[in-house]
Amino acid sequence: MRIGADGKYLPGGQNLNPVEKLEYAHSLGLEGLFFRTILDISPKLDRLQIGAVQQKAQELGLYLEAGLGRVNPYTNPETPELRAAGDGDVLLGFRRMMEAAAAADIRELWISTGGAKPYKGRFGTDRFRTDVLWEEQLEATLRLLLKLKPIALDLGLHLNMETHEEITSYEIVRLIEAVGSEVMGVVFDTANVMIRGEHPVLAAKRLAPYVRQSHIKDAYLELTDGGVYQRAMPGEGNGAVDFRAVLTELNRYNPDVTLSFEAQVSRNGRIPGEPMLIEIYDPEWIQGHPDLTREDYAAYYELARNYTEGIRSGEFKSWQTLNAERFEEEEAVQAVVSSRIYMDRLCRELGIKREGGSSHV
Repeated sequence: MRIGADGKYLPGGQNLNPVEKLEYAHSLGLEGLFFRTILDISPKLDRLQIGAVQQKAQELGLYLEAGLGRVNPYTNPETPELRAAGDGDVLLGFRRMMEAAAAADIRELWISTGGAKPYKGRFGTDRFRTDVLWEEQLEATLRLLLKLKPIALDLGLHLNMETHEEITSYEIVRLIEAVGSEVMGVVFDTANVMIRGEHPVLAAKRLAPYVRQSHIKDAYLELTDGGVYQRAMPGEGNGAVDFRAVLTELNRYNPDVTLSFEAQVSRNGRIPGEPMLIEIYDPEWIQGHPDLTREDYAAYYELARNYTEGIRSGEFKSWQTLNAERFEEEEAVQAVVSSRIYMDRLCRELGIKREGGSSHV
């Protein structure tokens, strides 16, 4: 396993170009970077430019990952660069991105079904849209993935679906079964699954056979009258995710999986955003998660209850306290370094092979 970061959220790296970001990540002791799409490396899909970034990554001994973007036809208009990449032809845009990635030997490609919206409660994701059912969105996503499958097979690529805020692990597994694991896998975001009421360890057990990349972040959970508050937070073992159990499951199937931190970026000296409300008591929310078993629901509720008790006892900080604290860029960078050290230590304690484990402290 190698420990890196999502280049989009790398504290201190927001204004750097891809080569500079790699150099900066290396200086922090990170072992690779993940870019959301290949267009983030080169907006014009310039193969010389992408190749130069890959060469720099190899010179530094870093992994380089990228993605394609949204493959839900109902949400990809929100990212018009996908259509622009194909001069108006969406499928051609995907093909061009895939060919550019393959030419640079970037073969694990991130995909997703949507993006978070600036609304509270269940309308914060595309799952509960009222103009189109979620089932219809999944059907359209499957049809597009089946069109991309022969391209991926021809180029030797994997399209890895993130456990994003709007989709469940059960649904991702069904998509993989329908498309084929030879071209489709998972980017396991360790915190996002909890937005869908799933315990991260149980989700890891379901997804581990297909996980090829990961987004590592911890989470804050608190029971409220309306459901569960969740927010991402810097992770040094002080959140709700049992990384020891998660890493054990991932290592069981793919010892080479990359662990990319999705770090917090400071805004105005504070960790951004209030927690998201997960409406686990709402009948519509419950009806919208038909795959959740009693075991799932009970395990998730116990996880939230235990963390809430930790907040009440003072073991964990409340989100109000976290929001009130200053969190300058220097602290954000240190949180990434501390989290890297923590994950590295966990891997070594678990006997997980670390490829080129960093000696930085």
